[in-house]
Amino acid sequence: MSTSDLTRADATMPAQIPEIALSDADLAALRRAVAVLERPSLAARLSSAAGAPLDIIGRSLPAPVTEAVGRSTEAAMRGALRVALATLPRRDVVPAAGTEIEAGVAKADSRLTRLLGSGDTKHKAFAALSGALGGAFGLATLAVELPVSTTLMLRSIAEIARDEGEDLETPEGALACVQVFALGGRTAAETQAGSALTESGYFAVRAALAKTLAEAARYAGSKTLLDQSAPALIRFTAQIAARFGLVVSQKVAAQAVPVLGAFGGAAVNTAFMSHFQSTARAHFTVRRLERAYGAAAVRAAYEVEKAALGVA
Repeated sequence: MSTSDLTRADATMPAQIPEIALSDADLAALRRAVAVLERPSLAARLSSAAGAPLDIIGRSLPAPVTEAVGRSTEAAMRGALRVALATLPRRDVVPAAGTEIEAGVAKADSRLTRLLGSGDTKHKAFAALSGALGGAFGLATLAVELPVSTTLMLRSIAEIARDEGEDLETPEGALACVQVFALGGRTAAETQAGSALTESGYFAVRAALAKTLAEAARYAGSKTLLDQSAPALIRFTAQIAARFGLVVSQKVAAQAVPVLGAFGGAAVNTAFMSHFQSTARAHFTVRRLERAYGAAAVRAAYEVEKAALGVA
């Protein structure tokens, strides 16, 4: 066979894309991530902390409480976005040594260090304290307690992201931390809702958020001073808040148990914090593997592990 014949034969054959196999350690990490992301345990954790099934409690929440949850969730997400974007560098030039600009950068780095410097245990302790106040004083404290506990969770999420190699000085990395609040669980009502945002799979949620996240990241990356009322940021915040509000309702339902009190409120908030820490670890594990192996290879391996769990 001539060289030209070989060339024609090669042209008629389908392109072979080599499979990229994950290492044993990375495959085990992905398997743990899939279990967390596809079988969220928030309802079970909160039911245990409250000592009552949340489905029954949740159905009894009055409309004014549901409205208060919505308002508080939106406020909490706006605060979380401000904190996340505050980690982004606001400079277009590399500062020279010994200049005032360099001192300003060092100060910003110090703020970032303080933002990320607390361990999981300390975050849980502060979350327990805010939950104790909520349990002691009831739903009246929601508007204050939820933004506080959300900011504490964001600090912990950012630390986990950094541990998994995420660059928090990029808009995408910072906003990926906020994205975790949309990945924290699902309820029966979600699967019946039918909207793209409430699809149950991890990658379905990421796909539903991809456009608004990309728009928000482009806006944040191109602005020296960020306007929190910018349409790109409002759309992103609203999407996150819509999904986060569903799981906040579970938390409020648990804290609404009449006999719960301060101790139970602390237990509920600790369970809430632990759940989102687990979700963050799983989410940023997937993102770390995507950077190492490519999104397609990780998605394929993810689907295999998901099928092994028996998750539709």
